[in-house]
Amino acid sequence: MTVPEINYWAVLVATAASMVVGAVWYSRGVMGGRWARLAGIDLEHPSRRPLWPMVTTVLMSLITTWVLAGAATIAWHFYAGSYFWASVVTSVTLWAGFTAARLITHDAFEGRSTRLTTLNIGHELVTVLVMALIVGVWPPAGL
Repeated sequence: MTVPEINYWAVLVATAASMVVGAVWYSRGVMGGRWARLAGIDLEHPSRRPLWPMVTTVLMSLITTWVLAGAATIAWHFYAGSYFWASVVTSVTLWAGFTAARLITHDAFEGRSTRLTTLNIGHELVTVLVMALIVGVWPPAGL
């Protein structure tokens, strides 16, 4: 079994960048107020402290970036060409096939607003694209 080459520095930087994307996207001046209304969240009186959701977010972003980096390397080896474009195309493909498709399905069964679903999958698309840009411009050594 061969493990794909991964630039772990790119994974760490892309993980940190994903946190910045989330902080900007869900800020009150951008999409935070709309998201809170659609999700039924009271930003003035949160039901719990944000520590564990933030820890979870960092860990899941790290896993997502690591998987993206590995998948981009596999795609690059298979298709050849540009590592950057392999990363970008892989991110959009994985987002559409796994993230967007699964969120849409779950939100439909949970009766969530399509506006909330669209807002959340939009955030996920921007996040994986930022991850892909970082991974794509910083390929593993030797590629």
